[in-house]
Amino acid sequence: MATGTANATYQMYIGGEWRGASGGAVRPVLNPANGELFAEVPEGTREDARAALEAAKAAQPAWAALPGVERARYLRQTAALIRENAERLARLVVQEQGKPLHEARGELGGTSEFFEYFATFGRAAIGEIIASDNQDEDIWIRNVPYGVVVAIIPWNYPAALFSRKVAPALMAGNTIVIKPHEDTPLSAIELTKLVEAAGVPPGVVNVVTGAGTIVGDALVRDEITQLVTVTGSVRAGRQILAAAAHNITVVSLELGGKAPFIVMDDANMELAVRNAITARFMNCGQVCTCNERTYVQRHIYDEFLERYVAMASRLRMGDPMQAGIDLGPKVNQVELEKIERMVGRAQEQGAQVVLGGHRPDGEQFRKGFWYEPTVLTNVRNDMDIMQQEIFGPITPIMPFDDFDEAIALANDSKYGLSAYLFTNDLKRMMRAVQDVRFGEVYINKIGPEQLQGFHTGYGLSGQGGDDGTHGLSHYYRKKTVYVSYNDTPASNLMPYPAA
Repeated sequence: MATGTANATYQMYIGGEWRGASGGAVRPVLNPANGELFAEVPEGTREDARAALEAAKAAQPAWAALPGVERARYLRQTAALIRENAERLARLVVQEQGKPLHEARGELGGTSEFFEYFATFGRAAIGEIIASDNQDEDIWIRNVPYGVVVAIIPWNYPAALFSRKVAPALMAGNTIVIKPHEDTPLSAIELTKLVEAAGVPPGVVNVVTGAGTIVGDALVRDEITQLVTVTGSVRAGRQILAAAAHNITVVSLELGGKAPFIVMDDANMELAVRNAITARFMNCGQVCTCNERTYVQRHIYDEFLERYVAMASRLRMGDPMQAGIDLGPKVNQVELEKIERMVGRAQEQGAQVVLGGHRPDGEQFRKGFWYEPTVLTNVRNDMDIMQQEIFGPITPIMPFDDFDEAIALANDSKYGLSAYLFTNDLKRMMRAVQDVRFGEVYINKIGPEQLQGFHTGYGLSGQGGDDGTHGLSHYYRKKTVYVSYNDTPASNLMPYPAA
């Protein structure tokens, strides 16, 4: 098996077997820091997708029959193996995704924590008892697994999002087929090796690599699939919803974001600037909860802008494997060209570039998918740059006059995932809690979101959600059972026929 060395060849995992694609084709994996090939994975087919679903279906009854504490034991063992292999896995994340090594190490910390957290539900309640209208009778509402879950995961957090889907699905008694993104399939494969090493039975976890239009489409459309959980783009979410419609398959979507970052005149300026920088440039801006549009109260706008630009200009770009690096590359050429077009369009609409605005100079940036930290001013809320998700290291900053205007600007979006407010005024905080139409609101802090919370969005940001007890509940469906222990026939029964 491959271990992430140069030009390594990986395999898929289906029903407890490591195998290539049924058609024999492979897909290249590129290092975004230099654009060079360093690994290959199978180019999965519809037949491979079907084989993985059949394996998951066959394994699910026995897996669901295990006591919760037994499933939890497998999760804890997987978490322990992730911790043991964290440095190797973090370096693999850097190779295939491009984030700085210190960020990848943080991602692997979260990867193990998802398994540890959901293992705590091994003895949790799995239903409720409701009083009946009738004597000597109960109504039970039980949580039962869906059966076979398909998880579609993106490229920005290829390790953490694997565990964010796999851990709760398994804890609830489901089996799962993972479809990693084409650009970042290696983390899912390596983590599946650890799931296998933890003793999880064959067929419980399966990984199929390949094109979303082929493998992903086949997985979502198949009648074996009972639940689809997706983290990805709005475009992907729409396609998956359409594909799932034929079988009325349940779909949970965590999609894009356009997070407003509001700074009021009474905020701690240093705290606001530092948090705004981190929330924008972490993972090169490739985070659904990123600060996508910054709004600053007008009479502190100039000071905020000066501090923000100064701090952004000191961010260090370079080889993401090296220490002291703040920004790595974009994940691929398509994403790089997209943000170039967005900056160009913003300038056409009147925005001014006050920092960055192009690919960096220098030999080390000649190859790969690099873009400088960029700050735009003179923006309006109706500009494309303020309405469309950027997903890159670009900050549009806009002044506003009062709190009501800030709320209106924030809500003027088709997205509704995360929002940020920096103020020391309790009334403003509570107004934001009531009036900001986003699934997550951060006040005087930024993320990442916590395991025990609930990561959910409104509008184009999706439906359903992840994390905590509410996230786990998405991996259950309900079964209602009426139980009578009364020997007296109920009054509404048909009379016996005459003898």
